[in-house]
Amino acid sequence: MSIRARGCGRRRGRGYAARVSRVLITSFDISPLEVRLLEPFVIATGRMDATRSALVGIALSDDDHEHRGIGEGACLPPVTSEDLPDVLASLRSLSLIGTELTIDHDFSNLRTLLAPLDDRPVARTAVECALLDALARRAGVPLRTLLGGELGARTTTLRSDITIPIHTPQRMGELAHEWWARGFRSFKIKVGKDLDDDVRALEAVVRATPEAGLRLDANGGFSARSALTLTNAIARLGARLECFEQPCARDDLEGSAEVAAALEAPVIADESVRSLDDLARVIKARAADGVNLKLVKTGGPLSTRAIGVAARAAGLSLMFGGMVETRLGMSTAAQVAASLGGVEFADLDTAWLLVGDPMQGGYHAEGERYTLDDEAGIGVRTA
Repeated sequence: MSIRARGCGRRRGRGYAARVSRVLITSFDISPLEVRLLEPFVIATGRMDATRSALVGIALSDDDHEHRGIGEGACLPPVTSEDLPDVLASLRSLSLIGTELTIDHDFSNLRTLLAPLDDRPVARTAVECALLDALARRAGVPLRTLLGGELGARTTTLRSDITIPIHTPQRMGELAHEWWARGFRSFKIKVGKDLDDDVRALEAVVRATPEAGLRLDANGGFSARSALTLTNAIARLGARLECFEQPCARDDLEGSAEVAAALEAPVIADESVRSLDDLARVIKARAADGVNLKLVKTGGPLSTRAIGVAARAAGLSLMFGGMVETRLGMSTAAQVAASLGGVEFADLDTAWLLVGDPMQGGYHAEGERYTLDDEAGIGVRTA
């Protein structure tokens, strides 16, 4: 059978040719990937000072060549139930070397291979990303094309916001000014820890960048009443609210529905949607106008993309974000977002928040504008 997703295969001019899809896993490497952040990444439910990711490298061999892929699985406790030691232990428990894998048109055999990790989505993401990277390299196309066919092939640019974590109001205003000078026009403002501090922080951000679009993210830290108090403060400031992500706790769909009904700007479900069943519940409760897609939240590109397709079919807007990843994780997320034809809200910024960059390639960035490379696979290599 051939590796094919809406016409994917080896690049040949503007078309694609089929390839034999039986491969042998010949290597499986695991290592921690920890890079310090420029500023502490503080949200309503936790703090990070460095990435807490697992790096997976996989080699696939066919009759002709060996094809290597890499993948990242990023932890953000307590948003993720797994922390880095858990992920590394899960990965080391796998026995993949010597496994023969036949890839069918919908990757069902790959899903079966990774089923032992279904309850460990961060670890599963790292392996699935590496496998798909290797398969896309083997097919000679970018990952976005392998997954999305011609729609993915022609989607090459995204515009990302930049996240301003919870800090002192003065520092949050300074960060907004600095990022505005670097070409960013939408700021994702972390809120939800203390309502009064949030109001003061937003006042500082608006003073520093009055024309910026604001995307609030409470990580489930508010009641509906507190969330609406904050949006009323934004209205008094004359600021432009682009969306409000996860205003209420994951299971407080009634509260989120109240916020969604009151706001003109869309409410985006994040923690509330980790599966297709979660999505159905959110839609039934009218608890959101959109959904934030994240690779490690749902266990990799395939399940994440399936949620995106279902959400879009239901008329919801899409955001694509991450935990705290390096360029590798962000590039993979961008490729999956592009496979969907792009998203309304891209939040693919965490590689820019790091002290150093251990990866190269994947995309070129000018301010908020992502331009994806046309290399096969994810297009990222270790520096």
